[in-house]
Amino acid sequence: MTTEPERLPFFVYGTLRPGEANHARTLRGRTAAEEPAHIRGALLYDGPGYPYATDGPADAVVHGDLVRPRDADYDEVRAVLDRLEGHVPGAPDNLYERVPIDAVLADGRTVRAWVYLAAAPLAARLRSTAAPLAGGEWRGSRAEHGRPPAGPGRRRGRPPHPG
Repeated sequence: MTTEPERLPFFVYGTLRPGEANHARTLRGRTAAEEPAHIRGALLYDGPGYPYATDGPADAVVHGDLVRPRDADYDEVRAVLDRLEGHVPGAPDNLYERVPIDAVLADGRTVRAWVYLAAAPLAARLRSTAAPLAGGEWRGSRAEHGRPPAGPGRRRGRPPHPG
């Protein structure tokens, strides 16, 4: 397991949000705090069962949650999320890149956090073949069950969303 110097919380916008399947599998019981947040400068695209976020114009917004892993679980959580998102630090063929970004909390505070954005080849394909989700919010299984809409997460091995 690689240890990186920055132990940032994670901004999640799809199946890793509280109430979603990948949250239950990877984060439940390992977080110190979870709270609604959003990021600017990113666009959200729908995928087959999960969304993709990409860089976007400065005024674009993606809604999700800020998740703070417990200190004792941090390295394991980061490794599990990296595997889930198809991310290997420094690898040229990542599906997602984990990058630092400013997340804005409901009270207006800004917190530096990791977010998984679609890697460049996939992001270019999404921009050329798909329309971003209006409002920057993915409505996963939580919406289907009458709960607030659900951030990144996907199973490794699924084919990339073609747009």
